[in-house]
Amino acid sequence: MSSARLDGKTVLITGANTGIGKETARALAARGARVIIACRDVLKGEAVATEIRSDTGNQQVVVRRLDLADTQAIRHFAKDILKDEKHIHILINNAGVMMCPYSKTTDGFEMQFGVNHLGHFLLTHLLIDLIKQSVPSRIIIVSSLAHVVGRIKFDDLQSERSYDGGLAYCQSKLANILFTRELAKRLQGLWVTVNSVHPGSVKSELVRHSSMMAILFWLFSMFIKTPKEGAQTSVYCAVAEELESVSGKHFSDCSPAFVAPQGRNEETAKRLWDVSCELLGIKWE
Repeated sequence: MSSARLDGKTVLITGANTGIGKETARALAARGARVIIACRDVLKGEAVATEIRSDTGNQQVVVRRLDLADTQAIRHFAKDILKDEKHIHILINNAGVMMCPYSKTTDGFEMQFGVNHLGHFLLTHLLIDLIKQSVPSRIIIVSSLAHVVGRIKFDDLQSERSYDGGLAYCQSKLANILFTRELAKRLQGLWVTVNSVHPGSVKSELVRHSSMMAILFWLFSMFIKTPKEGAQTSVYCAVAEELESVSGKHFSDCSPAFVAPQGRNEETAKRLWDVSCELLGIKWE
């Protein structure tokens, strides 16, 4: 792992109040970065920020409220960031929900597709000009190996006809891969790189909605990464000098990783981009 320092750099991490996001925040704060913990639970976020400031000696760790299940809240969050921050050098779209019972976001999107994909799509769109002004800059999108069994159901994106929590999760993680690919293509030559990561099988609060997953994690605990181990690939993609001009790729265990054929389909990536813009009521050329 690179020993690169991040003094003078600003990093924004969604869902950094727990699990992988928390450990990513800790690691980047230890390298001197100003870290913005963007999370829904501000009290929990403040407790984590206090812990990280104490552990690292870096006082530049702040908390901002972000609810990715509400587009109006995302817009308010982005407006405040644009007002308060001069730069965003690294954006890590880390937050996620996993295999939850069927529910909808404030805007009527299926929860996993809405939070894991559309919420981060909108957030990135709203911050992209600031990120472009902060070059060289990096965007890291936390996906999963689960994308390999994912399919984008364009005829039922919100799972209204039928819902399977696992398949909906896989769809959202495939959407992360396709978003990475299409965004990287559109930012080519602008010194903003975009890469996705599979953190590995990590025991985190994501499994709180699935008793079966909790049992499996217990049974196979020797193969399961700690949140700190799971954060390493996100940290690697944020700091590695050799990735300075690498974009549109997928990483796991700090190395290039397999992407399923449906995650490499440029036509699907473009269609998902257009549909996402339409659902969110935005124009993003």
